[in-house]
Amino acid sequence: MLSVGDAGARLQQTCALTGSTSRLRYVSGRREEALGRLGLARVRDLLLHLPHRYLDFTRVTTVAAAELGADATIVGTVDRVKLKRPRPRMQIVEVSVLDETGVLMVSFFRQPWVADQLKQGEKIAVSGKVTFAYGFKQMRSPFYEVLGVPGAPAVAEGRPAGSASAAAGAPAVAPAPDASSFARVLPVHPVAEGVSPSWMRRIVSCALADDGDVCDPVPVELVCRHGLMGLRQALREVHFPHGLAAAERARRRLAYDELLSLQLALLTRQRIDLGGVEACAHVTDGPHLAALLDALPFSLTSEQRQAADELLSDMAAPRVMSRLLLGDVGTGKTAVAALGLAVVADTGTQAAVMAPTSVLARQYADKLGALLDAAHVSWALVTGATPAPERARTAELLASGELTCVFGTTAILSGDLAFARLTYVVVDEQHRFGVNQRLALREKGPGADLLAMTATPIPRTLALSLYGDIALSRISERPHPGAGVTTRVIPSENADLAIGAIQEAAEAGRQAYVICPLVDDGDDGSELDEVPESAKSGAKRPHSAQSTYERLSRGALSGLSLGLITGRMSADEKDDAMAKFKAHETDVLVSTTVVEVGVDVPNATVMLVYDADRFGLATLHQLRGRVGRGELPGEVFLECAAKRGTPARRRLKALEDTSDGFALAELDLRLRREGELLGYRQHGGVSLRIADLAADKDLVEAAFADAREIAAADPDLSRPEHAPLARECRDRFGAYFEERG
Repeated sequence: MLSVGDAGARLQQTCALTGSTSRLRYVSGRREEALGRLGLARVRDLLLHLPHRYLDFTRVTTVAAAELGADATIVGTVDRVKLKRPRPRMQIVEVSVLDETGVLMVSFFRQPWVADQLKQGEKIAVSGKVTFAYGFKQMRSPFYEVLGVPGAPAVAEGRPAGSASAAAGAPAVAPAPDASSFARVLPVHPVAEGVSPSWMRRIVSCALADDGDVCDPVPVELVCRHGLMGLRQALREVHFPHGLAAAERARRRLAYDELLSLQLALLTRQRIDLGGVEACAHVTDGPHLAALLDALPFSLTSEQRQAADELLSDMAAPRVMSRLLLGDVGTGKTAVAALGLAVVADTGTQAAVMAPTSVLARQYADKLGALLDAAHVSWALVTGATPAPERARTAELLASGELTCVFGTTAILSGDLAFARLTYVVVDEQHRFGVNQRLALREKGPGADLLAMTATPIPRTLALSLYGDIALSRISERPHPGAGVTTRVIPSENADLAIGAIQEAAEAGRQAYVICPLVDDGDDGSELDEVPESAKSGAKRPHSAQSTYERLSRGALSGLSLGLITGRMSADEKDDAMAKFKAHETDVLVSTTVVEVGVDVPNATVMLVYDADRFGLATLHQLRGRVGRGELPGEVFLECAAKRGTPARRRLKALEDTSDGFALAELDLRLRREGELLGYRQHGGVSLRIADLAADKDLVEAAFADAREIAAADPDLSRPEHAPLARECRDRFGAYFEERG
C-alpha cells in the first residue's frame, strides 16, 4: 500500500509529465532542438516516443552459423574499412567484420560518412539480412552498434547507417566487451540530426528515472479485466525491455490507453456538440415514404432493410442521430439514405445531401431526383457551377421552407443558404471533408440527424477508432452485382494490351477510363498514396493525366474521342467532361482519381490504371468499381513498373485474387496506416501513434465498450476517480477537438 509520501511523489512525477524536456538531464541546446523537430516538447511526449524496432542481442549468432536469407545479429571486430567509388555519384563503404568463425562483409551504399565513423579494431554488432556473394557472407546497410574498443573511450552507441555522428558528450572508459555485456534487447528510437539513438536512450532513461513513477489514469478494474501490464512497468518495458515479448505486452498496454482516450474524447465531444440542441422526432410512417418505397425499381435486400430499419428508428427517436453507413461499391447505400429524405418531407422539415465533388453531387440529383419526384418531394442542386439566379431562387425556397431537399458540394455551406429547419444531413464520403466543414453543415441545422456514408471499404476496427461517436450500419451484399470485373496486373512493357482492349471496346460501342496518379508533369508526386524510395533516385516518373491525354490523342487512340477530367478543373469543366462521357460523346475518359467514387456509366467496360503501385488498395478497388456495372463484364488493367516478387506487386496481386473490398481494406490497413488509408495526410484527422489497428482489433473493441461503460456512468468524467482519465483525454486529443469547436 502506498504511503502518503509515496503517493505525493507519484503525483508530483505525473504532473511533471507536462513539463518541457529541457528540464531533463542531457537535454539542452542542440539536443533540445532535435527533440523539438521530432515533436517531443514535453516529458510525456518523450515517454510515448516508442522505439520503432528492437535489436535482439540476446540471440547473437556467429558468421558461420548465420543463415542465408534470414535476419541475424553478429558481433565482431572491424578489420578493414574501405571507401569505393565504382562510378560517378556512387559511393560504397565496405567493412570487413571478423569473429572467431569467419569474415562478414558489410557494405553501405551512398553513405560515405560511415567510413569516418567505423575504425579498425572497434567491436561492433551488426543486424540485418544475411546474403552470400563473392565467397563471403554479406550484409547490406545493416543497423550497427559500436560496442567499444578494449581500454579506450567508448564510442557513442546506436549510430545507425545514415545518421549524423553522436552528439558530443563526456565518454566513459569501456572495458573490453564480451558476450554478457551486450546480451540484451536494444531499443532503436526514431531520431533526428542532433540526437543519436544512443543519446535518445540516455535521455529516455533519465526521464524514466526522474518522472516515470506516474499515476495510472486507467481504472484498475479495466487493467485487470483485460490482463494489461501496469503503466509504470509498461513505460519501462517498452523502452528497455527484458525481452521482445515484454516489449509487445508493454506496447499493447500503451495502445489501449491511446484507444480508450480517443473513444472517451469522441464521446465527450459529441456530448458538447449536441448539448442543449433540440432533436427532431421524425414521422416514419407517412405518405411520402410509402410513395418512395413504391417508386423504387427494386426490392430492398435483407441487409438494406436492416440498415433502413436502423436509420428510421434513429430518426423517429427524440434524440440526435449519428450513424455511419458502411457499404462497398454497388451495395445500395443511396437507396437507404433516400428513405430519410422522404421521412423529412413527411415531417415537414428539410434535408441536405453533401458530396465531395460536383460530379457526384450532380449524379445524386440525377439518380434520386426521379424517385423524389415520384414521392412528391421537392429538391434542388447547388454546386459552384450553379448560375446565380438559380442559386438565389434556391436560397429563397430553402429559407421559406418550401424546398425540402438540397443536393450539393461544400457550396451548401456558404452563408447565403439558410434552412427554415434542417433536420436530416447526409454526408457522403465523410472522411473527404475537413472536420470544420462537417461541423459547419450541421450548424445550419442544430440537432439535425446525421447519416455519414462511405463506399470506401473500412474495417470495423478502423471505423470504431475514427468514428467512435457514431453508430454503425453495414451493407455488404450487392443487389445488382452486374457482370463482374476481371483484374490484371501488367508490367509497363505490356501496357499495349490494355490499349488494345480499349480499342476493341470502342469498336463494340463501349467506353473506357484511363487513370493517372498526377494531374500534370509539373507535379512532384508528394500527394500520392505510395511514393517508394526508388521514386527519389531516378525511377520511372508517374504518368500525368494531361500528358497522357495528349499522348493518346495523338497516338494509339487517335481514332477515338477522348475526354479529360481532373480535380483542378473548374466545376463547369468537370461537369461538362462528365456529361459528354455519360452521353457517349467521348469514348475514353482520361482522369485522376476524381472518378473514384460514385461515378456511374454502365457503358464503360475497360479501365487502365497507370502506375497502380502509387495508389492504395482501397482506392484501386473503388476505381475498378466504375466498370462492369451493367450487363457486360468489365476489364481492369493495373500497369506497374515494380518487378515480380516485390511488395508492390504482391499487394496488387491481392486485387487480382479477390473482389471483396473489406478484405482488401483489411490488407491495406496491415500494410499501411489508418491515416494513409483514408487520406488524412490531405484532410486532417486523428492519428494514432501507438495502436496498430490491424494487430490490435481486440483492444479496439475493448476500448470501444469500456468508453461507453464509463461515459454512461459519468458522462463528463467529473467523478474524482475519473479525473486522471479526463486529464489524459484532454492531453492526448484536446487540440483535435478544439479544432472542431
